[in-house]
Amino acid sequence: MTTSRTHAFWNKVGLKFLPFADAATAELPLGRLLRLSLFQVSVGMAAVLLNGTLNRVMIVELGMSATLVALMVSLPLVFAPLRALIGFKSDTHTSKLGWKRVPYIWFGTLLQFGGFAILPFALLVMTGEGHGPAVFGHAGAALAFLMVGAGMHTTQTAGLALATDLAPAAARPRVVALLYVMLLLGVMISALIIGQLLSNFTPTRLVQIIQGAALLTVILNMTALWKQEARNRQATAQQDHRPTFREVWYLFIVRPTTKRLLAAVGLGAAAFSMQDVLLEPYGGQILGLSVGATTSLTGLWAMGMLGGFSLAAQKLSTGRDPHRLASIGARAGIFAFLLVILAAPLQSGAILAIGGMLIGFGNGMFSVGTLTAAMAISDEGKNGLALGAWGAVQATCAGLAIAIGAFARDIISSAAVNRALGDAFAAPAAGYAFVYVAEILMLFGTIAVLRPLARPTIKQWDGAQQRFGLSEFPI
Repeated sequence: MTTSRTHAFWNKVGLKFLPFADAATAELPLGRLLRLSLFQVSVGMAAVLLNGTLNRVMIVELGMSATLVALMVSLPLVFAPLRALIGFKSDTHTSKLGWKRVPYIWFGTLLQFGGFAILPFALLVMTGEGHGPAVFGHAGAALAFLMVGAGMHTTQTAGLALATDLAPAAARPRVVALLYVMLLLGVMISALIIGQLLSNFTPTRLVQIIQGAALLTVILNMTALWKQEARNRQATAQQDHRPTFREVWYLFIVRPTTKRLLAAVGLGAAAFSMQDVLLEPYGGQILGLSVGATTSLTGLWAMGMLGGFSLAAQKLSTGRDPHRLASIGARAGIFAFLLVILAAPLQSGAILAIGGMLIGFGNGMFSVGTLTAAMAISDEGKNGLALGAWGAVQATCAGLAIAIGAFARDIISSAAVNRALGDAFAAPAAGYAFVYVAEILMLFGTIAVLRPLARPTIKQWDGAQQRFGLSEFPI
């Protein structure tokens, strides 16, 4: 009796303080699930290299044009709209080996590896430190960024679809949250390690780090993939008539709930992402914070994101509606951006820090909620299409919002400093405030779009008892 009570106590403690402890199931044990999630770590590492490390190194250490660097970094977004097609292809893949997801994760890994393998040499040629005309370096770097971007989108889309295939319906929300926690951990750990390795920058060290990342990408993804997907030759056999992408996409997107959910995903992703490259400059330029203080904002954002993931997973496991959780995340984002705006007139770094943490928290809840809802509208065997559509809309809108936000900040701040907006707005903070207000308005729009999907009259989501299917999706 004492042993039984002890087990019950520790089970209760585990579920309360470790929100992902119950993500494991008999079909997908914790060890296998954690191994599968390694593909998210490789994607996070690639994101750090492309959007963080290389961005700074190319501008500061290699002396490249900021405009050229921005164009290079944005090239992976070219493949973001294709995630729905990638997901559909992995759903309907024809293979005599009996695998649907494995080939796409494998080729995505090869694309990441190939891009990282040629990138450092292209950068050296482009800056004149290598051999050959600089134009060859530009072409090589553009190709490398495209390959890495295509590999990241392919690997992540097929990997999430595989996790959805393997996880039973009741555990899928917690599995999704765990996978995104692993992505965030991959970003944080990679940023710390790469930052330490590049503390004494040399071109040779840069080559070694990028090539090491290429090799580590293959190791992580192959470890994640090993013995995960069972071979099923009947499911992947050649059929007389396979529906085309256009036919399947039409049946998927024609549903009013699908359109509304994807509209909410796009609005919310844009709202949370528009300030991605502005929060730290805002702290430094407007509040006069040190480099260390502004850098800590990223850590606080990550802590908030982890908290949002954890709370969303916990609430979904108790049957909460994912649309409602996404809406709560948007509301938290509105409050967060109000705090960020308020930090300027009060000259308070503490208020900015709280706002940064709440941005991450709201984004975490919104992401897990909408992704879980997207999983719910996937027909049997069509998980890749639904998750690909979610990823395509999310990545495309986030990327465009980042670019628009930076451009709008420059234009509005310049006009404000030149007193084109009047004496009341004659300060650099006007450009930042314009972006934050725009994000607040978009979050209000996101809540309005989500509201009919989670109206009080519908049956509450019950992930523990209901399967994920169209019959349970609120219409």
